[in-house]
Amino acid sequence: MACFLVCTAEALIATAVTKVMEKKEKALEAAPKMDTTIDETAVKVPFSRKLKWLCYMLFGGSALLAFEHIWHGEVVPWFPFLTAASDPSDAAEMLHEMATVGVCMAALVTMVWLGMVCVVSLMERRANKAELADKSVSAEN
Repeated sequence: MACFLVCTAEALIATAVTKVMEKKEKALEAAPKMDTTIDETAVKVPFSRKLKWLCYMLFGGSALLAFEHIWHGEVVPWFPFLTAASDPSDAAEMLHEMATVGVCMAALVTMVWLGMVCVVSLMERRANKAELADKSVSAEN
């Protein structure tokens, strides 16, 4: 009935965190570099971009679920917008669905995103190791 609201709420929170992370990353880029041994060509996807992936997944899933609920008449364009919110017994059922199905869906999407982040981290490490190996070979020649 309203399980998509849980994913939407998580997406809104993730969007706010993304904006904060983007500001922090820009501040770090603008700060003067003290250590010159850091390789500037290291392969690294910023964490704010990874958080955007989560936002896209959550907002996309929420939009599809909202469309499905509109299609079935569970969401209407007049107050209280959710048909289950008009009756107290239906409201309890709706809250139970949000607490079970909605939280499980949001957790599943977040777990898939964490898997994506892990895979990308492994790919970044491999690319950085290969780049270091290439530089050491070229330095020997």
